[in-house]
Amino acid sequence: MTGGTVSLEMRTRCERCGAALADDGPAFICSYECTFCANCADGMEHTCPNCGGELVARPRRRAQETSRG
Repeated sequence: MTGGTVSLEMRTRCERCGAALADDGPAFICSYECTFCANCADGMEHTCPNCGGELVARPRRRAQETSRG
């Protein structure tokens, strides 16, 4: 991609249990950006229930970066 910036959609809720997810807190995502809290990711053995892909740690954003986009 040239000339543009693509950033992750920082979802604020776990898709499985609904727990709140802070931009600067722990969360896990698959390549389609399905998003889960650490407890749910552990419980699903780090496998996305939607696509079967691997769940990996989502990058964290500092508080002042959350308003950029």
